[in-house]
Amino acid sequence: MAVQAVEVSAKAKIAAIDKSDLFHVVHKVPAGDSPYVRAKHLQLVDKDPAGSIVWFWKAINAGDRVDSALKDMAVVMKQLDRADEAVEAIKSFRHLCSKQSQESLDNVLIDLFKKCGRTEEQIELLKHKLKMIYMGEAFNGKTTKTARSHGKKFQVSIKQETSRILGNLGWAYMQQKNYLAAEVVYRKAQEIEPDANKACNLSLCLVRQHRRDEARAILNDAIAAVLPGSDDPKIRNRAHDLLLEIDPAHNNDDDNNNGSNDNDRVIPAHLTITSPLSRFRRRLPIFEEISTFRDHQVAC
Repeated sequence: MAVQAVEVSAKAKIAAIDKSDLFHVVHKVPAGDSPYVRAKHLQLVDKDPAGSIVWFWKAINAGDRVDSALKDMAVVMKQLDRADEAVEAIKSFRHLCSKQSQESLDNVLIDLFKKCGRTEEQIELLKHKLKMIYMGEAFNGKTTKTARSHGKKFQVSIKQETSRILGNLGWAYMQQKNYLAAEVVYRKAQEIEPDANKACNLSLCLVRQHRRDEARAILNDAIAAVLPGSDDPKIRNRAHDLLLEIDPAHNNDDDNNNGSNDNDRVIPAHLTITSPLSRFRRRLPIFEEISTFRDHQVAC
């Protein structure tokens, strides 16, 4: 009887452990009772974002998984429309984080700058990331990195990352209505790794500069499914909407506008980016070319 009691007790403990492990797997929270674990439990299980921020702060102050605590707290703050506060938190405490986490902290900062409309800081950080690629310091010196999206892991190459950053930089220039700079950046991104979404953004740059024939040709490629992402219904709908916008029947007045406009200026040939895709290398001096172009725009 004593032996049976011990066996039952052991089975009960194993079942309890298995149930606990299953809980952590289902809710994607770490095991334990540290400040960081409590913060994640409040965030993911109790759905109490404000409460989780309190415990993320406690985790940072206690030195408990500071890298993850700072990034997770910033994400929660962004969700609560406290993006400016999150920016200051990262700037103030990123020195406590490991060297390996700095690149991902930059990515969080870029999203935060975009959220709170701090476009100039967003542009400077994006150009810094391009410089890191040029110097061979991105991905901690590796040619690929493991990324995560919607719970799935996948590999990202330097080439893909460069195109992604350029796409974000182009959009930031668009927010400043600097359509010439945005066009240069989007064209470079398309040379490296073309896709339908960036094609739509490039077309919009051209529309804003009253260059509708060029915009129409790019959109037709996007709709004709010759670019990656062309089969996405949202992107196809956006391309169709842009085509309606540039229909000459609806835009004759704009086409006949003879007034001067800064966006009508031609980019000097020595400032354009012409590196063909076949010559792409891991260390592109793209940030220097963009900086030169940007400085020229300011001077003008």
